[in-house]
This record gives sequence, C-alpha cells and structure tokens, in this order.
Amino acid sequence: MNQRDETGVLIIGTGFSGLGMAAKLRKQGRTDFVILEKADEVGGTWRDNTYPGCACDIQSHMYSFSFEQNPSWSRAFSPQPEIWAYLRGFARKYDLYSYVRFGQEMTAARWDADEQRWHVTTAAGDEFVARFLVAGVGALHLPQIPDLPGIEKFEGRAFHSAQWDHDYDLRGKRVAVVGTGASAVQFVPKIAEETAAVHLFQRTPPWIMPKPDHEMPDWMKTLFARVPGAQRLYRSLLYWMLEVRAVGFNGRPWLMKLAQQLAKAQIKKAIKDPELRRKVTPDYTLGCKRVLISNDYYPALARDDVEVVTDGIAEVKAHSVVDTAGVEREIDAIIYGTGFHVTDAFDYLEITGVDGRRLNKEWAADGMRTHLGITVSGYPNLFFLLGPNTGLGHNSVVFMIESQTEYISDAIRLVERTGSGSIEPRQVVQERFNAEIQGQLERGIWTQGGCRSWYLDAQGVNRTIWPGFTWRYWLRTRRVNPADFQLVGQARG
Repeated sequence: MNQRDETGVLIIGTGFSGLGMAAKLRKQGRTDFVILEKADEVGGTWRDNTYPGCACDIQSHMYSFSFEQNPSWSRAFSPQPEIWAYLRGFARKYDLYSYVRFGQEMTAARWDADEQRWHVTTAAGDEFVARFLVAGVGALHLPQIPDLPGIEKFEGRAFHSAQWDHDYDLRGKRVAVVGTGASAVQFVPKIAEETAAVHLFQRTPPWIMPKPDHEMPDWMKTLFARVPGAQRLYRSLLYWMLEVRAVGFNGRPWLMKLAQQLAKAQIKKAIKDPELRRKVTPDYTLGCKRVLISNDYYPALARDDVEVVTDGIAEVKAHSVVDTAGVEREIDAIIYGTGFHVTDAFDYLEITGVDGRRLNKEWAADGMRTHLGITVSGYPNLFFLLGPNTGLGHNSVVFMIESQTEYISDAIRLVERTGSGSIEPRQVVQERFNAEIQGQLERGIWTQGGCRSWYLDAQGVNRTIWPGFTWRYWLRTRRVNPADFQLVGQARG
C-alpha cells in the first residue's frame, strides 16, 4: 500500500544543500520536516562520484560548514571518500538520518492553492504533503552523455565518470576518454598508470592552474582541535584569499591574463613536444570556462602511452573508434568525462505552481529566472538551494548554501509569524534581480572571455554563475525583505 506523509517542510536531496537545510531546522528546534533521498545513503554528488582521483578543488577547510568544522582533514584538498565521510558524520551528529526517507525520488510536485500545500509524488508511488518545499537537488547530478554515432555497436565497456564501473579492471586496457572537464583532469593521470593506452578526445582545452595541495601536518590538526578560534582564523584567511579572485572574473580580464602565465608555465614545464603544447593551450581568456587545478594532468599527457586527439569521434565500431580525420583506434573501453546537465538540470522536475503553471516549461522557454536563486514568482513556498545564478567560479558553494538556508528559514518564520498561507516573490522584484544579474554577467569573463561554456544556456545566457563577491550575496540574504514578497491567504489547520 502506498504511503502518504504530511509534514511542515519537505527537503529534496541529502547533499551539502539538503543536509545543511535540515541541520538549520534542527538547530531551530524544528522536527516537522522530512528529507527525500533517491539513493540508499546520504551524500549527493560526493556519494555518487567515486572515480579515481576524485577530490575537491576548493580547500576542505572552506568547503565545509562553518558551524561544523573538521580539524582532521588529511589534506588541503581532501579526496572524495573523506568528504563523503564528513557528510555522513554530519548527518549522524544532527540526527538527520531519522528524517530521511531513502529510495524516494521525487517525480512531481503540485501546489494546491486551496490547501496551501505542496503535493509531492515519488517514483516509489508514495505521496508527501508539505507547507514548504525545499529543492536541494543541485545541478551536478545528471550525467551528460553524448550520443556517439554507432555506440550501440560497441562491444567493450562504456561508462560516465559519475557512474564509475569499479568491477571493470582497466589494467592493460586501451581506453578512449571523451571530454577534458574537471573529472577527466582528475582521473586521467590515475588510470594512465595502469592502462595500455589512453586516447583523450578533447574538444576544447581547459585552463589548469597549479594545485596548492599538501598534507595537513599533525601539529596543525592538533592546533585546530585544541585552540578555540584557530581553525576559524585559518578558514577566514582562506575565504578572503579565494574571494579576491572575484575581481578578475568580473570585468578585469587583464588580471586573468596575468594568471594565465602561471598555467602556461605549467604546460611548458611538463610538456616538451611543441605540437602537444599547442593542443592543450586554450585560445580563450582564463575564467571563461571553469578553471581547473592539477599538478599531474600535464605530466600524464606527456606520457608515450597517452594521446590527445583534437578531432571529434565520427563513429564507434565494435572494438574501435574512428575520428573525423578518418583515423581508427582499437579500444576496449570508453569513459565519458563530459560533465553534467547544468543549465537544463531542472528540466526533469515536474513542478506545477499557481494556476497550473509548469516550471520546467517556463524555464525552457524563457530561461531559468528566480529571485536570488532561491524563490520563484508563481510558485509559493518553493525554495531552491544552489539554484540558478548561485554557482561559483572562485569560492566555496557551501558558503552560498549557508546563506540560502538562513534566508529560507527566515522566510518560513515570516509566513508563520504573520499567519499567512504562503509566500512568493513579486514578479517585478524577480525581473529586477534578473536584469541586474545579467547586466553584471555581460561584463564578466564568462561572456567576454571568448568561449562557450556549460555556464550558458541554449540562448547563450549565463544562468549558472553568481557574478561578484560572495559577501555581497551573504548581505542580501541575511534577512528576507517582506516588501519583495506577497504573502497570500491564511494558514490552514
């Protein structure tokens, strides 16, 4: 028999976003919430991505909750197993497991104006009814897999980096890697140590900066654990060091071109072949696409058994791939390092708001539009975490998540304090915010840098990045401005 649960707040997802929201509610003494999770464990992207070399590219002392700091990170940039363990420990500490319903993937959400409630259905056939709906689904969880001509004829193994096939032994295998994004930059150096050959199909080379990674010394871990405020000070130093990078991203491309010299020096040091150097050196300004960090990627490309192919894949055969120049290469496996659906990451969400409005249809037609990346006009009591235009290229998104959970909890309190049924942003306020944000993005490196990236939607509009300093976002989300919203109806019993 299918179940029906009623609650106050329904949270979707158990990554940093969902767990952060739940912890915020717990700290306020609330227990009237439920978390839906499609998998059988918490962790979101840090549970799903288990490819070799997977690690954070923001320092872990910053890429963690400010109110739950970990003095024991093993490295400056911690590997995936350690981050996932941190999230599981976080969920245990705040007793969040008892609020999670595992194996429950949201398939649709419908706003009932009469009840002033959200009705959410899941793939398991269950229904959850809540006053407030918080979507912590994020954008980096739907793998982007290209439709390669002839792939159905391929008799080897093929998988995406986010769905790594750990049962497949890569030792001695000939592997075609498609894509040179953040995951490929991490796993290619690892698999190259055991494969017979790696053919890396590159469409556009990324800019790669040196990775200032190192083991955290024991004395530092002890200091952080025993001296109050020591880790907070270290975190603050990291924050401002990262934050200053926003200056270059926003309308000062000459600063980015200075930084390019570091990346070029890395290429020159690791790669002696002038033709390979040419292949891996981008022709756009650093920052236009996501800036990556690595110390072992370029040395891996310089290996005799690794080939960088700049011609696309024209055809896949049973045991080979043929590129657009007509060259055929025998391979045993294909690994997609092609990233995720980002600007269309919410297309699959069937969210129906006021008067039958469909969010995915509206966003597909007009682009993703919100107020502060959190609320949407016409969709009362709906909140997004890491929604449109709140991603970052220079600092930790966990900082953004904490700002958003504060804002959402303040909005919920406003509804309850006023005895209202629901809250939604005024259309004019939403339009003003989007005009402002797009005006800033037009001047930024993402638009002016001479490339096309996954930050941009099908119309070439950046719906992904927050332009500017994160402290400004924090200032704007510390308190809900009631004038930005309309409070509708009365609370129902």
